[in-house]
Amino acid sequence: MEEQKKNQLGVLLKEHLRKRSLSLRELSERTQIDKATISRIINGKRKANLNHLQRFSDSLGVSFDELMTAAGYTMEKRQDNDRPDIHSSINEIEDVLQTSNVYDRSFTMEELKSKLTEYQQYSQTEEGKRTIQDEFEHKVEKVSGIGPFLTRLQDMYFRFTTGRGTPREMLLIGGALLYFIAPVDVIPDYIFPIGYIDDAAAIQLVFNQLSPKS
Repeated sequence: MEEQKKNQLGVLLKEHLRKRSLSLRELSERTQIDKATISRIINGKRKANLNHLQRFSDSLGVSFDELMTAAGYTMEKRQDNDRPDIHSSINEIEDVLQTSNVYDRSFTMEELKSKLTEYQQYSQTEEGKRTIQDEFEHKVEKVSGIGPFLTRLQDMYFRFTTGRGTPREMLLIGGALLYFIAPVDVIPDYIFPIGYIDDAAAIQLVFNQLSPKS
């Protein structure tokens, strides 16, 4: 019983594999995660990273938050009808960075806003606009559908490339798109998948500024 409590993710994955009559090999094919890696995660011999959890979520139809909790990542809970709070997102990122132990720098709102402002100005240049046009789809493909912010990004990209918005909105959207595209931002993307969670925070910050207050 104590061992099950320590390895809640393994228990959860086994349960969903059984419900769907899936073997480890079939889950490996669906997620593109090595079978041996999945086996070690299920048996509690390896900690699942965020990329693993997102792929399990997509392949098994299990809530990403549920998998995060089972894997031992600490995430603050919000009511469904609450407007997402970017300050809470920053705190969540700090929690994940501390838990994952793969990045030894802090992550602050000031850094995020500073980088976004830099990209906003660049997005209004011809070179910046061309970068967005040429690189956005390639970056989406590289991320392989990871992250709930991609739907918002696709909408922002459509608005930016069709000019559907005020000058202020185009400035905000352009900065968000370039932040996502750039391989080196506040948390470098090569620290995978941790490097993409600050992208999500940046998109959320811009989305909040674009959305009318309720």
